Amino acid sequence: MSSYGGKRWFDVLVSSCLLLFLLPFLMCVWIAVKATSRGPGLYWSRRVGLGGGLFMMPKFRTMQVEAPSMPREAFDATCGYLTPIGQFLRKLSIDELPQLWSVVVGDMSLVGPRPLLGNDPTTKIRRTLFPECFSVRPGITGLAQVNGRNSVKPKAKARYDAFYAVHCHAGMDFHILLRTAGAVLDLRRIL
Repeated sequence: MSSYGGKRWFDVLVSSCLLLFLLPFLMCVWIAVKATSRGPGLYWSRRVGLGGGLFMMPKFRTMQVEAPSMPREAFDATCGYLTPIGQFLRKLSIDELPQLWSVVVGDMSLVGPRPLLGNDPTTKIRRTLFPECFSVRPGITGLAQVNGRNSVKPKAKARYDAFYAVHCHAGMDFHILLRTAGAVLDLRRIL
């Protein structure tokens, strides 16, 4: 594991500040989810985390309650399972913001391999070929996400995650966070 000193403190400080600052916005999103579809505002998903253990990860619910549990990439905008505001929340990655809580409680980090469902193809590849991926906390964003997000094939995604797990340092995290912010704020992909 190549986690650097101070990473956990940085994660807790930044995530706590973001949660406090974004709280009014997060409440508005929760209300909008509840007002536009039946069911809870948050969705709790069982994910594979540090050491291969499982944890419950929160997200704003973007799909109908009756939607099957599948990796995000398996659904498209026309599948009929998205809520009225689900596509918008996903496009801006707003659905991911509740994961800041998972960072505060220690299940996740701001940067690291994405926490995946147990049946995700990338999880299976990580387990067999790249077990070092489980030596660091999973992240809200990661090296694979800033290098193609959902367009990256599972094996390449696992390679990025393994590289991060072995070589992570403060400069790499800062670079990934900047690239993530740039991608989220890129209005061309939103319009």
